[in-house]
Amino acid sequence: MSRDLDDAVPTPRRVLVAGVSGAGKTTLAARIGERLDLPHTEIDALHHGPGWVPRPSFVADVEALASQETWVTEWQYSTVRRFLVERADTLVWLDLPHRVTFARLVRRTVRRRVHREVLWNGNVEPPLHTVLTDRDHVVRYAWRGRHKYRSLVPEAAARRPDLVVVRLRSAPQVERWLAGLPLA
Repeated sequence: MSRDLDDAVPTPRRVLVAGVSGAGKTTLAARIGERLDLPHTEIDALHHGPGWVPRPSFVADVEALASQETWVTEWQYSTVRRFLVERADTLVWLDLPHRVTFARLVRRTVRRRVHREVLWNGNVEPPLHTVLTDRDHVVRYAWRGRHKYRSLVPEAAARRPDLVVVRLRSAPQVERWLAGLPLA
């Protein structure tokens, strides 16, 4: 399924970055885009409308994104996941230890809430106590889904044998892989 980091592969042109919440998908996607001069579209910005309501145009917006010749985005949202992987040439899987991703997620969530950071379409993180009351709070959601990519990525690779899958299990591996990409 995945290739060794030293295997020669074509330069990615349509890249998905997979991983659980807190893995660093958006950060890595932006860095890949910068390194390869590919446009990065943050998929959360397409999905979340005001009040955290999914935007009605989400699927159409993702279809428009994926129809372009070059792009980088995060591999999220079951409604578009299969469509995206069918158009991608590369899937980068951030398979970092759960203790790392969960700690990052909690720190990010607290920082965003304390500083009232405005996210997509005017949204802000809900009050911290909602982690106890909202089943779909990002922290609880991440805990429930912490193993989902262990089946999703192999399924995608089986459907698309030509898809380059890069599995990165540590921050040093991420840096090494990025450094091996050609500069734009």
